Amino acid sequence: MVITDENRRRVIGDYYRQSVASYLDSSGSALALFADDPERSAVQRRVGDSVAYLGEHMGEAPVLVIPGIHAPRLRADSQAGLWGSLLPAAWSYMLAARARGLGTAWTTLHLKYEKEISELLEMPPDIRHGALIPTAYYTGETFQPAPRQPLDEVLHINSW
Repeated sequence: MVITDENRRRVIGDYYRQSVASYLDSSGSALALFADDPERSAVQRRVGDSVAYLGEHMGEAPVLVIPGIHAPRLRADSQAGLWGSLLPAAWSYMLAARARGLGTAWTTLHLKYEKEISELLEMPPDIRHGALIPTAYYTGETFQPAPRQPLDEVLHINSW
């Protein structure tokens, strides 16, 4: 679903802001990760700042995209197949947007209010949200790849 209506984007932004506030106050937030590692905690603080900024400005994005899938029942034994047919399409959308000078962000913090947002958008109750993807023209000059751990620290071959 593509949402361009200003009032609906604003309401979704309000729900998102509430979710972000709750998330940032939780022990599982980006701000709490790697607190004992000065280098990695600095990165997590930047991530937390980015989350907070998006929380305040989600409703201002000119386009919000909610990839959804028909899922009357979410069964534990079919989750990978179900989401495996939706999430690659959403990721492809984000790559295509980037190639056209558009910025996107993948987030799921709105899911706390999935039912309310679905009602706002008049979506059938058996359509489940896979993400919330704000989309806008990129206007800054600071875009750069995020620092990553060395591959040898995160890739395991044949055993852990």
